[in-house]
Amino acid sequence: MAYRSESEDWKNKKKPKLLGSELFWGITGILLGLLIIRLKERVEGSEASPHGQTEESVISADEVSPEESSQAEAYDASLHQGLYCYELLTEAEKCWYREMYGILDTMQEEGELSLQPELTVEEAELDKVFQCLMNDHPELFFVKGYTYTHYTYAGETAKLGFTGMYTMDAAEREEKQKQIEAQALKYQQGISMQASDYEKVKYVYETIVLETEYLRDAVDSQNIYSVFVNHESVCQGYAKAAQYLLMQLGVRATLVKGTVSGGENHAWNLVWIDGVSYYMDATWGDASYRMEEGEEEAEDSRPVINYDYLCVTTGQLTKTHVIDNVVPLPECLSIDANYYVMEGAYFTDYDEAALAAFFEKSYEEGKTDVTLKCADEEVFTYFCRRLIDEQGIFDYLDTEGGPVAYSGDLEQFSMTFWLVND
Repeated sequence: MAYRSESEDWKNKKKPKLLGSELFWGITGILLGLLIIRLKERVEGSEASPHGQTEESVISADEVSPEESSQAEAYDASLHQGLYCYELLTEAEKCWYREMYGILDTMQEEGELSLQPELTVEEAELDKVFQCLMNDHPELFFVKGYTYTHYTYAGETAKLGFTGMYTMDAAEREEKQKQIEAQALKYQQGISMQASDYEKVKYVYETIVLETEYLRDAVDSQNIYSVFVNHESVCQGYAKAAQYLLMQLGVRATLVKGTVSGGENHAWNLVWIDGVSYYMDATWGDASYRMEEGEEEAEDSRPVINYDYLCVTTGQLTKTHVIDNVVPLPECLSIDANYYVMEGAYFTDYDEAALAAFFEKSYEEGKTDVTLKCADEEVFTYFCRRLIDEQGIFDYLDTEGGPVAYSGDLEQFSMTFWLVND
């Protein structure tokens, strides 16, 4: 039995261990047949605590011919058209993808994948398709993994069994799905379907951050239930919930996996705004996630939302993130829909008139904190000198005699200012 994870730690595995084999002979001494059954499991694991896996192969015999194996049902391809991972698969892989979805969505106890001459029945092939499926479909919140059984006859594959591994039964799934849909609908009603793609992406980013507390040991943390119902989750829950809402609002999005500083496994999103791709990380948008361990802040002292990871380029993202995705991802180069650009908070030089207008606009919008982004390190260094070292911030920020707190991000060239209580 092999335990496999949907998250990144699935790569750490041991080779199958052969336990034994037997040849069964008829009374006349003629070999009737050898059926080899290889059963494997793949289980969704914890993003923060990778675990080791073992594999066990069981070989037994039976009198079965390949003709007795039936083809798995082909499922409607229209359900998946336009989904990012699905569109990058070969036709044979797409067939497995559709069949896996059909088995998982109906919670079948035992299904079957059709035999594809172009594909070898190996873990890497199955894992790739399964991971693509899970990255495309956040609504499969009740799926934690799968098992597959490989039957061979006379050295050839006779049948490929596929069974979902679920965290609940059908009745509980139905009840939880109703809860998810009800909460998701409330969120969707907070923005018009006629809003622009950027407005929808920004709304979802802010909603997920404001409505969710980052908690490493949250219940159901790897799926959307943890966000929509429990309001406590980790990065995969944040990313899948954001993806689910965006898809409901008509914005194309997919799940991305990799690691961040220190090698910790992480998940975030790739989104499309007016046909152009950008990265979005709602988890890192939650300022509390990045607070240093043991640091205590007054509830009103630190801005709740960090916008450094709302619609960023590949270059900006990879300063802190390492992409390790199941399929290739596009090079995100545009900053047109970057949060700071769209909000007039992106500065290519130190322009006093533009700064004054920016702060005035922030006051008019009732903001209690102000964040701006510099185009490069040179501009950022100059802003730090003028606004912080020379205390020029007091020319723009109405402090009413109170102290001002600030934070700066040397990797993203952003700085945030906010008033604090004495």
